Amino acid sequence: MNNGEQVHGEMDVERPSAARIYDYLLGGYHNFEADRMAAERFRALLPSMPLYMQANRNFLRRVVSYLVNRGIDQFLDIGSGIPTVGNVHEVAQVMNPAARIVYVDIDPVAVRQSEEILKGNENATALQGDLRHPEAILQHAEVQSMLDFDKPVAVLLLSILLFVTEDEEAKRAVRVLRDALAPGSYVAVTHPTDDHLPQEQVEQAKSLYARNGNPVNIRSFVQIKNFFDGLELVEPGLVYVARWRPEGPDDLFEQPESSGYYGGVGRKP
Repeated sequence: MNNGEQVHGEMDVERPSAARIYDYLLGGYHNFEADRMAAERFRALLPSMPLYMQANRNFLRRVVSYLVNRGIDQFLDIGSGIPTVGNVHEVAQVMNPAARIVYVDIDPVAVRQSEEILKGNENATALQGDLRHPEAILQHAEVQSMLDFDKPVAVLLLSILLFVTEDEEAKRAVRVLRDALAPGSYVAVTHPTDDHLPQEQVEQAKSLYARNGNPVNIRSFVQIKNFFDGLELVEPGLVYVARWRPEGPDDLFEQPESSGYYGGVGRKP
């Protein structure tokens, strides 16, 4: 039996979840049959999909390491999925055991599984929330108790803004989060792009997401860069994730655009 199937209780596990599809494509086991079937449909259409997911995970590792090295010890990860091996708390707390992490996801199953993974970790928690309602996330009691917004905080929005399909709503969510942060805080974003993919393939992928109950908006470089308004982009700026401060062969691709995602980190002045 898949380990994820031990925690579902009365929750709906027949509907595929973006968080659990992501987990499956990364080789994890916190997923259900519906998620695996949906993931295989994506893989049939986009054979590089697992590569996209791994490129995102490698980007996360490098970003968290970069931020901890600059004194950041508070992280708000929205759209976190399931914090399996190599996620924020593991990377940050190896470098700084006092680092505090709040994971937020819309999927109740992902939150329940996250709670199980984080048991005994007093400096990390998981809660249910929706990026489309950033005020509710910021005002949540656990967020308020875990994070001090009078000091710098890193907000991670990795592979999540695509699920906020209306451009103005997505920009507003980022703006609300940015405005709540103290100077010296950071916002990290990754987002899939259609800049180097055949349009027919993009439309098929969007249709698959929609049929699974997770409609998406695949955005261009310019649209994604708009999310960094009011922030100072950290070098090398907004680039394909494989080009953001690679540390070794596992981070590199022969063709960086094959990573499928742009990524960047902005600092609040």
